[in-house]
Amino acid sequence: MSKVVITQVRSIIKRPNDQKLTIKALGLGKINRSVEKDSTPQIEGMIKKVAHLVSVERK
Repeated sequence: MSKVVITQVRSIIKRPNDQKLTIKALGLGKINRSVEKDSTPQIEGMIKKVAHLVSVERK
């Protein structure tokens, strides 16, 4: 299974609560924090929801 590295690049201040919860569920929460996850349909949907707040590198 392929991996993705997700890095938060923008703040969650003044964002809707569902976007804040999605960032927390991805394991992020601070700018420039990165996590590596398996590329599943659930993770891809979460990335799509907060795409304007994160950068994604596919491995």
